[in-house]
Amino acid sequence: MIVEKNKVVSLSYELKVEEETVETVGADSPLMFLFGAGNLLPKFEENLNGLKLNDGFDFKLVYTEAYGPVNDDAIVDVPMQAFSVDGEIDREILKVGNHIPMLDQSGNRLNGLVVKFDEEFIAMDFNHPLAGDDLHFSGKVVEIREATADELEHGHVHAADSCENCTDPDCHNKSN
Repeated sequence: MIVEKNKVVSLSYELKVEEETVETVGADSPLMFLFGAGNLLPKFEENLNGLKLNDGFDFKLVYTEAYGPVNDDAIVDVPMQAFSVDGEIDREILKVGNHIPMLDQSGNRLNGLVVKFDEEFIAMDFNHPLAGDDLHFSGKVVEIREATADELEHGHVHAADSCENCTDPDCHNKSN
């Protein structure tokens, strides 16, 4: 069996940025995904296409193939009052370097990085943490299997071939 569209693929890998390891995923808890479902970077999947079980890989993605350049428009001044809960502002979370989970105007979850703040505004960076970085992946294919009908319908891998443990909040609304 080879890595191709609609196969469930499991990988162990190391991700480096400028020769520094930023993520390690072991074979004991691999990255598992539905190949070709659009859940990963297209160039990442392109580099895995056609590999077999136990094949190794080693490739680089330049930032334009990964998370793109740093977008200055994604650094936004948010009014301090947006962080008010019952009239109080939690000053513990307002520290430069903290990631704060937030919702956009459409209710989508995103993380903002506190860049700086004053008494009126908090400058939040909503760029992907790896925006502007070239990525170097090296690893191994540790499993390939056929996707189940539910996985194909929902567009992602299910734990133990079941959607009941699925963490996608919209998954149960797609069918069932």
